[in-house]
Amino acid sequence: MQGSASSLGGLPVTIVNACLRDGDGGSPTAVLLDADLTDSDRRAIPSLAGTSHAVFVSTRPESAEVSLRFFTATGELPACGHGTVAALAYLAGDSGLRADAGALRFTVSTAAAEFPGRAGRHEVVDGATNRVGRFVEASFVPGPVTLREPSRSECWDVVRSLGGSPDVDPICVATLGRARLLARVPSRSALGTLSPDFDKLRAACDRLDLLGCYVYCEADTEGRAAARMFAPSIGVPEDIANANSTACLASYMAGRGTTTLAVDMGDSLGSPATITTSFHPTESGPQLHVGGSTTIGRVIHL
Repeated sequence: MQGSASSLGGLPVTIVNACLRDGDGGSPTAVLLDADLTDSDRRAIPSLAGTSHAVFVSTRPESAEVSLRFFTATGELPACGHGTVAALAYLAGDSGLRADAGALRFTVSTAAAEFPGRAGRHEVVDGATNRVGRFVEASFVPGPVTLREPSRSECWDVVRSLGGSPDVDPICVATLGRARLLARVPSRSALGTLSPDFDKLRAACDRLDLLGCYVYCEADTEGRAAARMFAPSIGVPEDIANANSTACLASYMAGRGTTTLAVDMGDSLGSPATITTSFHPTESGPQLHVGGSTTIGRVIHL
């Protein structure tokens, strides 16, 4: 049985706007400290909060170890990139961290992996209005991405359900927690024409055990690309910001010499978002970081 607002007893939920673009938009994400809830309750919270995803945070006193669980209305996800960004921002905001202090560092555990994350506050003053904007920059190391050639059925069954541009080119199947198809279109305008048949896309992704399809256009000379992520199989027809799929694209593009990306998403949904990726040198080789700028919004009581 689905949870309800009454059964959740006025539980406080913080709405975090993850992966803003130039201080606006972002993906509204419900973030809350985990409690004695059923999974039915957890599935109910995104709808009750008016978000696509909810993140449940467990912490240890005096520890930088954090456990995260992610839910949509259809069930639990093993990983969620923009949900991780939102949770890290929530933790930094709740810490009382000053804007001039260094970033907080965390060890994050999810159902899929354990990895490092960081978050730091900063302020931006608008010279025209003298208003101070307060943001949190959060990023994490998503772990290894595996890439493979897509099968014929993955190409045909998924791509034909996308509608719009006839020039959708399946590139690879990328796995980070779950597999998803990456496909390319020639331009931002072609990206905007896509109009998926979500019933057909969901059936294809369910049959092929894919999370969804991430469609992108190539980055410009400044390393800025655009993408749309369709994932009806997890109850999210289109995602405003999908950081893990952007990490998959970054891994694919790294093999072609691109080491930093800024990927715009959310325009078709009226909530512009940007996810950033970069590779940092380590003793064991380049390490991918993915993240974005966030604002911590209102607290609601269900």
